[in-house]
Amino acid sequence: MDIPVIRDVLEETNARAAENRELFDKHGVFVVNIMSSPGSGKTTLLSKTIPLLQKRGLKCAVIEGDITSTLDSERLRPLGIPVVQANTEPFGGDCHVGSHLVQAALKHFDLAAIDVLFIENIGNLVCPAEFYLGEDRKAVVLSITEGEDKPLKYPLMFRECKACVLSKMDLAPHLDVNIESFKENIRKTNGNMDIFPVSSKTGEGIEKWVEWLLKKG
Repeated sequence: MDIPVIRDVLEETNARAAENRELFDKHGVFVVNIMSSPGSGKTTLLSKTIPLLQKRGLKCAVIEGDITSTLDSERLRPLGIPVVQANTEPFGGDCHVGSHLVQAALKHFDLAAIDVLFIENIGNLVCPAEFYLGEDRKAVVLSITEGEDKPLKYPLMFRECKACVLSKMDLAPHLDVNIESFKENIRKTNGNMDIFPVSSKTGEGIEKWVEWLLKKG
């Protein structure tokens, strides 16, 4: 009688992530997986971040994750960088970008011509944090419009990430929010996390965020 063996459900996705990692190492590509809730400002942050990296001589590219549409990819088009759309609707509408999608997207890039690759994950504070894609770093964008309790409600996301971009700081004077409470709750979840208060509208904090990205260690 055969005995069924249940394998790690992440076995295949981790294997593909490892293959992605090998490619990144081979070509010297630094990869950042950016995650957040929908509407937190990931795409706008990238539109402000990438030109500053380009000014420093770095060539950037983006894998743009969504369930459907190319709206965010189109927003990045003026940057003149390679962008590949990774939609999950044909695969059942997954709420995260999988390592198989990253692997498929990489076939459309000249990796030898890329220094920094951003993976803009699908808007969700839960499942994207669970999956390794082969990236160097994970970062989470948290809009101050979302509420100070989010790091406590969705702790895995904040535990897995090395940096939190606290976005839409220009709205702080108009909201009943306590920025120190945001920071305190983030640090309760991950005491080692770097926090960057940022406004993509005014440019506040963008330079410090870019300097963090340049520290590739």
